[in-house]
Amino acid sequence: MELKQYWIIVKRRLLMIALIITVSCLTIGMYSYYFIQPQYEASAKLIVNQYKDSSSLLPSIDVGAINSTIGLIKTYKEVIKTPRMMKLVVKEYPDLHVTYGELIGKVSVSSVNETQVMSISVRDISYEKAANIANAVAVVFQKTVPELMKVDNVSVLDKADPQELHGPVAPNPKLNIAVTFMLALMMGIGISFLLDYLDDTIKTEEDVETLLGVPVLTSIPRFKESDAGKRSSKIPLTKTVGRESNVSLDS
Repeated sequence: MELKQYWIIVKRRLLMIALIITVSCLTIGMYSYYFIQPQYEASAKLIVNQYKDSSSLLPSIDVGAINSTIGLIKTYKEVIKTPRMMKLVVKEYPDLHVTYGELIGKVSVSSVNETQVMSISVRDISYEKAANIANAVAVVFQKTVPELMKVDNVSVLDKADPQELHGPVAPNPKLNIAVTFMLALMMGIGISFLLDYLDDTIKTEEDVETLLGVPVLTSIPRFKESDAGKRSSKIPLTKTVGRESNVSLDS
């Protein structure tokens, strides 16, 4: 099948494709703008040292110690999201009005570009509440590490400010509409080809040649009664040769 034939199939159902795209984009746009609650994200950062001793400065950087600390961060990331840790946060900060199960769903922990810095991020419908939760988790984890890991090497590097003004991070209506447009376009084109594949009626001369395996010698154009009326009105009426009694009019 040539490219031109593909275009003919798509062109035949352009209205259907446009309708699918319009309905899909309008639905997703309205859902994103009016039905999804905006989500705000706040982050608190922790730094993990090999030894927590600010009174002494190392004469040189121990690369092996740093690599060991980075590996330890992977353990800390899993420990923070455990029910035990979240229950401690709920117990020490009852004013947050959340359960430990909700905290596990809201909190995410990541390391910043394979460094000794950990980021505790929280998403909530209120930025102030998200910031308070992130700070609470950071403080509780810092206090729990010495007892849990037998080493005091975690410090709070930066807390989230609940009073700052931040825009929502989700949803992103423009991105949702753009993705929906592409998916609806592909779906519309796919349906067009499917309908064309399932349609076994003969529409063109090429269909006749394909079906019968013989060339088309001639074709009869479609002729409407309205076209006949317009054509006859343009042809003047003339007398034929013969006697007047036998004269007939061409129409």
